[in-house]
Amino acid sequence: MIGVIDTEGARAEWTFPADPGAVRTARSTVRAQLHRWSLDSLSDITALLVSELVTNALRHATGPIGVRLVRSPELPGLLLVEVSDPLPDPPRERIAEPEDESGRGLQLVASSAHRWGTRPGETGKTVWFELAVPG
Repeated sequence: MIGVIDTEGARAEWTFPADPGAVRTARSTVRAQLHRWSLDSLSDITALLVSELVTNALRHATGPIGVRLVRSPELPGLLLVEVSDPLPDPPRERIAEPEDESGRGLQLVASSAHRWGTRPGETGKTVWFELAVPG
């Protein structure tokens, strides 16, 4: 894992290898950063959504997975979370059947986040979501 936290404490980002342990490591790393920012109330939902998106990246892409958290004056009251991977194809939201064991990750992101979306990158894509920071 490679990590960067800016000096103003408004951005933290990490790159994880594309292996199954990345999900657990990303989840615990995000929780630790939110604790440093005194955003423990967002810890459970952020870790869950990051876990879902990192799992999707592991299933569908090869290569490193980036995770970034941003607290910015341009986004007052919001936490921006991004998960990037080298696959250029955007994820497809689908309706999972009750007996399906997968296919609910993007539904969970869509129902839990303030907003979410995808954007192409230089070498892949980024799936992002915003969570409201408690006042």
